[in-house]
Amino acid sequence: MKKMIDLHIHTNKSDGFLAPKEVIDEAIKNEVSVIAITDHDTIDAYDDDLFDYAKKNNIVLIPAVEISTKSEKSSVHVLGYNFDLNNMKFREKLKKIRNYRHDYLYDVSEKLKEFGYKVNVGELDKIDAVTKAHISLDVISNKENEDFLIKNFGHLPSKGEFIENLMNEGCPAYIKKSAVTPKEAADLIKAAGGKVVLAHPVAYSYEDNLTEDDIVNLIKIMNIDAIEGNYLYVDKNGIIHDDINKWNSFAKSNNLISTIGSDFHFDDGIKPNIGFRNKKYTISKEEIDEILKYLYS
Repeated sequence: MKKMIDLHIHTNKSDGFLAPKEVIDEAIKNEVSVIAITDHDTIDAYDDDLFDYAKKNNIVLIPAVEISTKSEKSSVHVLGYNFDLNNMKFREKLKKIRNYRHDYLYDVSEKLKEFGYKVNVGELDKIDAVTKAHISLDVISNKENEDFLIKNFGHLPSKGEFIENLMNEGCPAYIKKSAVTPKEAADLIKAAGGKVVLAHPVAYSYEDNLTEDDIVNLIKIMNIDAIEGNYLYVDKNGIIHDDINKWNSFAKSNNLISTIGSDFHFDDGIKPNIGFRNKKYTISKEEIDEILKYLYS
């Protein structure tokens, strides 16, 4: 199998569509030999059976997580890799962060109901790592909301469009969610023996108007050595923004490792699939070796 790598993949343990083993199957199909499952605030995808299945299929599976945090200026996602899966303090803190999500679910659902939307809170509460994406999808998939959605949007919105127009900061149904800071998340990952990567800085540029100086400050505060520079950003209108060269240059200028991730949740025909196979984007063997050397050092 050709050496290909994807270090940002979600499963149905958070807001992805595929089960963990199905992610491995997809990686095999796409000829991706090194992967990391980065579910939101949970490592429930990882068990001995999954590692055995990956090994049997010649897939290198790196333990990983994507922790939701809040800085002074924006929400920030922090990726952690190759930590001790059995570190109980790490597991307990992730559980606490997931509980923040359920508090948020109840608060934002009340706000959405005030605006006239029906939310199936009982079913959503069964999802361990419930996210904005779950809530948004529940609203737009509910036939009882259809006429109201069309009245407000002029069409049936995507879940991303609903989030960016209703639920994000500065929007009518915005609710401030309890969260750890980026530094707290970074320190948590390091304490469990892991490596820390700032997820998709390109997203903060488009969604929160963060500047390169803002990103530099975040990196300094977190005291980290890597960013997810090889990342294609897809906006709420389904437009793909390829700023990879910019962020790889940024990484090089700041002596940072630049990792790679598709941020795969499901195949929507627009966003990258596992390994970027539908985008025909690859990085060199030397770049892959540099990334793996960092994650395993």
